[in-house]
Amino acid sequence: MKVECSGIGPDGWFDDRFGAKGSVFVNGMPGLSPGFSIKDAPEGTKSFAVVFDDYDAVSAAGFLWVHWLISDLKETEVKEGASHNDPPFTEGSNNWFSALGDLTREQATGYGGPAPPNGMHRYTLKVYALDTVLDLPSGFRLNDLYFAMDGHVLAHCKAVGKYSTD
Repeated sequence: MKVECSGIGPDGWFDDRFGAKGSVFVNGMPGLSPGFSIKDAPEGTKSFAVVFDDYDAVSAAGFLWVHWLISDLKETEVKEGASHNDPPFTEGSNNWFSALGDLTREQATGYGGPAPPNGMHRYTLKVYALDTVLDLPSGFRLNDLYFAMDGHVLAHCKAVGKYSTD
């Protein structure tokens, strides 16, 4: 299985429009989500889960930053801008609902794009093929997703792209 993210250019960088240098903002967060497609999902896949995060945020925040969570994705293609536009999947809350963020869970549900405060960060889009539908509520957290997926992952893959506000 593999994932191809249309927001990541051939040079390995996310296009500016998907982060803090873009022009679409939702509740103060960069709000234009990148499109992506999933190829060669294993037989028996009933849904996909997606985690878009930033491990380099540890150097600035002290923990990894969750930018987007998706559960119950049943299609193999997500169109650019799907988040915040009545998407056909369930979205969890990102880390703008955290000790360092200032949004409510509802406001932080959906995509909150890259806005690294300290140089270049690497962002990982992880896709999990699942043998079930998770039925998580809107606004679920990362831990909810990982506990619900336990024992149901058939395959996983990732795409990595860089972003900087410099």
